[in-house]
Amino acid sequence: MKLLTKMTKMAVFAAGLGFAGSSLAAEPMDLDSLLKTLEQGKAQQSAENKQREQEFMARQNEQVQMLKDTQAKRTAMLNESERLETQFEENEVKLANLTGTLSNRMGSLKELFGVLQQVAGDSSNKFMTSVVSAELPGRSNFMDELAQKMGSTSKLASIDDIEKVWFELQREMTEQGKVSRFTTDVIVEGGSKAQKEVMRVGAFNLIADGKYLEYTPATNTISQLTRQPSSRYTATAADLQQANSGVVPFALDPTGGSILGLLVQAPDTEEQVHQGGTVGYIILGVGLIALLIALERFVSLMIMGSKIRRQLKDTVARDDNPLGRVMKVKDQYPDVAYDTLELKLSEAIIREMPKITRNLTLIKIISVVAPLLGLLGTVTGMINTFQAITLFGTGDPKLMAGGISQALVTTVLGLVVAIPTVFLYTLLNTRSKNMLLILQEQSAGIIAERSEKGA
Repeated sequence: MKLLTKMTKMAVFAAGLGFAGSSLAAEPMDLDSLLKTLEQGKAQQSAENKQREQEFMARQNEQVQMLKDTQAKRTAMLNESERLETQFEENEVKLANLTGTLSNRMGSLKELFGVLQQVAGDSSNKFMTSVVSAELPGRSNFMDELAQKMGSTSKLASIDDIEKVWFELQREMTEQGKVSRFTTDVIVEGGSKAQKEVMRVGAFNLIADGKYLEYTPATNTISQLTRQPSSRYTATAADLQQANSGVVPFALDPTGGSILGLLVQAPDTEEQVHQGGTVGYIILGVGLIALLIALERFVSLMIMGSKIRRQLKDTVARDDNPLGRVMKVKDQYPDVAYDTLELKLSEAIIREMPKITRNLTLIKIISVVAPLLGLLGTVTGMINTFQAITLFGTGDPKLMAGGISQALVTTVLGLVVAIPTVFLYTLLNTRSKNMLLILQEQSAGIIAERSEKGA
């Protein structure tokens, strides 16, 4: 019974393999049905196997034919390759013979065309960077194309090409000695374009509206320099642009822009003042205070001096000037002895002295302190410079030179403040001393007069 069960399971498994994915709706009820099912599956499988064999045999014939076709094609390509190699070798021999024949026939012309190619290449670079190209664009393209044609393709230059090279070289030399005007687009501040009348000074500089321009060969554009040189240079540019004839002084850059670029990078007076930093601002503030005090003292002493001169011409003492107030002492003490009057007059002069010499000492102090502040800023700047050298080394001389330059700015500011302050103090001190001498002189006259009356 167990054997029969195992055989039944094997038969069911074989039937499932024969029908490839189909499921049995119900198990066979007996062995006859099962046997019949197996026979049907076997017959069907045999038919499928025969069909597969037929298809394989048909494909085998096709593959044999494809192999024959591929072999035939390979043979044809090998024959073509041999033919092309033979033709290539023959062409190389012909080319070598033709090249030798061309060299023999060219003779000295070969050297001529070599020089022409070199001149065209050099002229292309020269024309590209020349300021003349701002007015006459496109000249470098012809030179560049001619040099490449003669170099890469070994083509010979025609008579027209040779004459054009000569013409462009001659025109470049002629334009370098001209001052011409032309209208073109100029990139102004802010990046916008504007039509302007541009004046070209030879092959050196471009100017417009009294300002220097810059020519950029890569983009073939003309732009206004963001920073202009000092006014003494731009003034000559304005004079040249306004002139119609004659000889006009002009600040020419013979290097084509190198010197002008250095002048533009140089800091102006305002930037140099800012380089002084905090110490520089303090020096300028102190100098401004000294200037205001000196201005106030100058006006006060001038008014006071005019009143004293008017008092000298008048016999009546007035209270609006120091001399008048000193002279009133004589009227206030008419009966005292001359030695007592002398003391009273000295007291009056001493009382007027602070009004005459007011704030002069402060001006003197500022004239002494200003250079000391400048020295302080210089020492501080030098310390920072040497610290930078310690960190970054001395490989870049500009780093050290720039730091020392900024450090010395405070010294310059200190001297700029101290020198005029010393002159102002000397002038004001002299004026005040002259007024005090007038007071003492008049006081001595009053004492002498009283002494004569007492005698």
